[in-house]
Order: sequence, then C-alpha cells, then structure tokens
Amino acid sequence: MADDSYESSKPGCFSRIVSLIITVVFFGAGVCIFLVAQPQDLSALKEAASASAPASTREMKAVLQNAIDRGYPVPLTEAQINQWLGRTVVGKQGGPFKLDTSFKNVWVKLDENIAEIIMERDVMGYVFTSSMFLQIEKRESAEGMHTEIILDGGPFHPSFPKPPRGGRLGQLVVPQGFLLLLMPAYEKLAVLFKEEIDLGFREMSSIKIEKGKLVLDPRPHPEADSLLPN
Repeated sequence: MADDSYESSKPGCFSRIVSLIITVVFFGAGVCIFLVAQPQDLSALKEAASASAPASTREMKAVLQNAIDRGYPVPLTEAQINQWLGRTVVGKQGGPFKLDTSFKNVWVKLDENIAEIIMERDVMGYVFTSSMFLQIEKRESAEGMHTEIILDGGPFHPSFPKPPRGGRLGQLVVPQGFLLLLMPAYEKLAVLFKEEIDLGFREMSSIKIEKGKLVLDPRPHPEADSLLPN
C-alpha cells in the first residue's frame, strides 16, 4: 500500500514537459532582457569618426547637389557620414520618460547592401541603443524607375526567410514587427534630413551600400536608359 502511494505521488510526464517549457521560457526571457540592456559596441564607429579629418565633414546638401548638377559619383565613407551626423543632429527625447532619458547621437553602420541606423540614448545614466536595418532597391512603376528604402535586414537564417531581421534593441536582433516601437523616432529623423534624402536617394541613378562606404551616382546607366519611355 505504501508503495502504491509513493508511485502515485511522482510527477507525470506531462507535468515534467510543462515544467521544462516554463523553465525554458523564463530562461529565454531573461537572456533577451539581458541582451536588450547591453548597448551595441560603438567604439569602432566613434574612433573612426573622431580620427577622420575635420575637412571631411562636408555640407551634405551642397555636396549632393553639386554631384547631381555636374554628373559625378559621390563616395561617402562610414566615418564621414557619422562625423556629419554628429555635427548636424540635435535630438530631443519626448514622451513619458523624457525626464530620465536623453538623446545622445545617431550612427550609421554600413555593410554589404545593408545599412544600420543606430540611435544612442542615455537612460537614467545607462547607455541604451536601438537600431533599424535598411536596404535600397530600384523598382519600376508606371511613372518610371524609383528608389525605395526597404526596412529589411535579411533573414535570421537562410533556411527561415520570414520574418526578416528588423533591427536591434541593445544587442538583441529583433524581427521586423518590433520596428513599430522604433518608427516614431526614425520618422522624425527622416523629416530632419528630408532634403538630403531626396537628393541622395531619389535623385541618384545608382546607390551602392558597401562595407564601410556609400556610393551615390547621378549618371544614367545604359540598363536604366532602356527602361525609359521614348
């Protein structure tokens, strides 16, 4: 009788599975919170921007307009862009946390075909970063060829194309859907640089994002000419 009572008190297989799932969920949530709290390492971007000669900090609007008027390509290094952003951007944190949060800077990290726009903030004395991945695509419509900025950082893994990478919260890479949390801040940033965006992306025939460099070319290309109406 004692043996039967002992056997019946043992947890069943289903209970063990539920306990394991709960443990994994709590562990995963803890890891995610830890990664979100860890800011991206921006030391390389800051060092390159500070090492770049002051003369390389150019008035971006004038540089782009001259390239379009005279028809020559404009290569912009990651360091030049970040130095210009550091001199140009003046941010102001709003919302319910504005007393505890201050905006610090915007940084750009360039990789092959992908740009990452990083916002750096100070939250109650701690550095917090968030970012968004961007890709540039040329598409044809009834009005002709136009440039689109795609909020897509590519797949997390080649075998799982959906959902694509959207950006980062701290060091945690998040899916595209999480960009809804970041969109208001990036929309304000886009308004701040509306003229530069129009000149640098909508008026250029060719846009290439390379490792550490952005190349803008206003010159028409033969393959583009064949798509234009007679």
